[in-house]
Formats: sequence, C-alpha cells, structure tokens
Amino acid sequence: MNLDNADKRILNVIQTGFPVVPRPYEAIGEQTGLSEAEAFTRVMNMKKNGVIRRIGASYDSRGLHFTSTLCAVKVPPDMIEAVVSAINRYHEVTHNYERNHPYNVWFTVIAESKERIRQILDEISADTGVGEIRNMPALKNFKIRVDFKFKDGAGANANGSNGGGEEEE
Repeated sequence: MNLDNADKRILNVIQTGFPVVPRPYEAIGEQTGLSEAEAFTRVMNMKKNGVIRRIGASYDSRGLHFTSTLCAVKVPPDMIEAVVSAINRYHEVTHNYERNHPYNVWFTVIAESKERIRQILDEISADTGVGEIRNMPALKNFKIRVDFKFKDGAGANANGSNGGGEEEE
C-alpha cells in the first residue's frame, strides 16, 4: 500500500496520541484536515493492508500487578498456522511473530499470575503437540518508545515528538 500525505498525517497522530474521546475519528480528522468518515476509512484501510497492526492501549502490566513473559517454541513449518491459531485463542497473548530461528514462533503473554501463564503454556503445548515452550520472563524491565515521523510537510508528530526513542527502566 502506498501511503499518501493524509495517511502519513493520520499515522503521526495515532501512533502515540490516539484520541480517547467519544468520537476519536472526528478528532483525528480535525487534526489532519479530513472528515470523520474519511479518517475512519483511511485507518481501516491501513489496518486491512497491514500498515497498522493493532489499535489499542499499552499499559504497564506490573502496575496492574500482572506478570508477563516472552515465549518461544519450535514449530514444524507445516504446523505454524495451526499453532498460531491455538496461541491466538488466549486473550492474554498480546502478539506473536515468526522468526528465522530454530525457535520459530515467538509470543508474549500477560496474565494475572505466573501460574496462569504456566497453565496457558501447558494448554497450548498439549493442544498442539509442539512440546516445550520456552518461558522467558523479564529479569529487568526496559520500555523503549519509538515513534515514526512520517514526513508530509506537516512537521513534527502531533505530540511534538521528533520521532526519537526513549528508554525507561
């Protein structure tokens, strides 16, 4: 998908400042010079075409007294679709991806306890027959923020960021 200037303006607005208001696409339209309907249609098209992977809140799971882990599993190529489907059945899985590595399917799980994470991993293993799933909880928390600045002559991102990263511990 080729992004035009309007798409780029939308991406600059929503990647770190999605409006939390009763009519978010109206607010996006106001910030980007579009109608509410056009802003909505463009966001949905970018989602459908894989430009936008997800729209949702990011939160500090530790602040909610939840725990998280990165998981990796060796999956035969002919089973990847079925295993990913099994993984995606759990709302505690935030995302997953395929890697060019012996452990070729990676995913993250956020749950209310280590016990719940263990239960999820055991169920996925039993349901798919993939065997051991590597459970790699973080020992130290790093939060890296990356905003992409899409240039269309409109200047900085809507939040004033220049697109640089920031780290927190």
